[in-house]
Amino acid sequence: MTQPPPPPPHQPPQQPGYGYPQGPPPPPQQPGYGYPQAPQQPNPYSQPAPPYGQPPNPYGQQPGYGYPQGPVPPYQPAGQPGGAGKSKLPVIVVAAVAALALLAGGVWYATSGKDDGKNGGTASSSGGTGGGDTGGTGGNTAKGAEKVPADTGARMLFKVPVPKVTDTTVVSGSWLTDKAYVKSGVAEIDAYDPDRGTKLWTIKLPGPVCTVSDHTTDDNRTAVVFQPSMPAKGRTAGCSQVAAIDLDAGKKLWTKSLDYGGRTVTFENVTVSASTVAAGGNYGGAAFDIAGGRQLWAPKPNDKCVDAGYGGGEKLVAVLKCGSFNEPQLHIQTIDPKSGETISEYKLATGIEYAAVVSTNPLVIAADVGNSAGDGSEISDFFSIDNKTGKLITRISAPGKDYAARCDAISELEHCTGIAVGNGRLYLPTEDHDGTQGFSQTNEIVAFDLATGKQNGQRADAGDGYSITPLRMDGGNVIAYKRPPYNKGGQIVSIDGGSFKETKLLENPAAGSVRDLETTMSPEFAEILYSQGHLYMAGQFADKRSSSGTGEKVLALALGAGG
Repeated sequence: MTQPPPPPPHQPPQQPGYGYPQGPPPPPQQPGYGYPQAPQQPNPYSQPAPPYGQPPNPYGQQPGYGYPQGPVPPYQPAGQPGGAGKSKLPVIVVAAVAALALLAGGVWYATSGKDDGKNGGTASSSGGTGGGDTGGTGGNTAKGAEKVPADTGARMLFKVPVPKVTDTTVVSGSWLTDKAYVKSGVAEIDAYDPDRGTKLWTIKLPGPVCTVSDHTTDDNRTAVVFQPSMPAKGRTAGCSQVAAIDLDAGKKLWTKSLDYGGRTVTFENVTVSASTVAAGGNYGGAAFDIAGGRQLWAPKPNDKCVDAGYGGGEKLVAVLKCGSFNEPQLHIQTIDPKSGETISEYKLATGIEYAAVVSTNPLVIAADVGNSAGDGSEISDFFSIDNKTGKLITRISAPGKDYAARCDAISELEHCTGIAVGNGRLYLPTEDHDGTQGFSQTNEIVAFDLATGKQNGQRADAGDGYSITPLRMDGGNVIAYKRPPYNKGGQIVSIDGGSFKETKLLENPAAGSVRDLETTMSPEFAEILYSQGHLYMAGQFADKRSSSGTGEKVLALALGAGG
């Protein structure tokens, strides 16, 4: 394939970012982010405590089988592990690791240009309304597509057993289309009939999945990153292979890899926007046309800024790491998905090392400013930014001790859980607190205005014993999951964007093996997809010890209305 000429680089303008004073340029003796660095070393993902019901990696600090790795970042000293101090699984649906996030990679999800709930996002890049509206407390409360089933009681539709593995392996990624429920397995991607669970197709891969895009095109194409071979126990073959997947046809459209300075480039995240697949990592970003794999741009040698990752959906947003190791600076750029040219740019304050893309339209960024979150969520503040001008609209303080949203900003970059964006608002769950009965715990979803940064007074109570988490937008409504108390089943509810009234869409069984399995799927780390009376819950890692309280091992479960 002929290498295309590089597009105009995303060179940041010289003026300081809106609202923040900028520091002096890095000293000349400090190498920039893109300059040659020390020899390649393993760069283990942070290995946070596993979700409820999922055991820790038995190999301690050794990366588990299938964990994505990469060379030492240009901005890290050789030998220093990436993501030090990280306390959660990649939400890749976890890296996807978050592979993680879900567990890491996360899963997951608003589609590009649509919000029908079939791609499972917890943070809707489309803002739920598709308009990028940041206009005050009124917002846009467009009618949702979800209907209340005639019988909201749920029954088990099918279960996907945990595949046999000898080590913890990333199986991040799940999607829902009109034809299939699709879930990553061990070195494969499998599609199931959405009602019966019968296997529809399988795409075999040479190595484990590392991370996936939560976004899909209108014709249900998406992208994944995987290893080129099955790694040795406790090691990795490198997350170097980018592929486009047709979720309707059940086939891999193409696979690409890149060399950079004599070594194979590894990628930590991948996304889809319009017809572009964009992947980023420690040595910069690359992009390809989703239909045929034509390369649109590649990492730029010796650039002082590195495209560490991208957020997709309605728009394409690049997060660049610039400057020196001692004084890094993140540049948030809205870019043209075909050319890579910069449309607008906002500079975060020097010293903020990681940022996650919560939504691309409207543009909302999450960051842990001064490492002040203190709870492993990687969020202390949200930044509402104007896509067109790159100017800061408002900054929203969201201390980790008060709010339960989480992002995998260190690696996955756009895999966040417990967040929804729409109606010109940011919807967040509070941390659990004492309820009104006995020793019960509960929480709420509250709304922040993206124009003013202030709460607008809307609050949806989970109810005693329940914990509520926003999953995505449905038009102007918020779709949320309510994790149940010990004697009830979980619920899916729709929260009206105007009145904030809750409507129950689904309620799971209150006892028995179904409830036991449901409680292994923590909303912080599991991939949770809901659409039209169907609820799918899946883990992001396969482990030989993973099981429910009854000892049953399940990778995914599907529940449907009409129980």
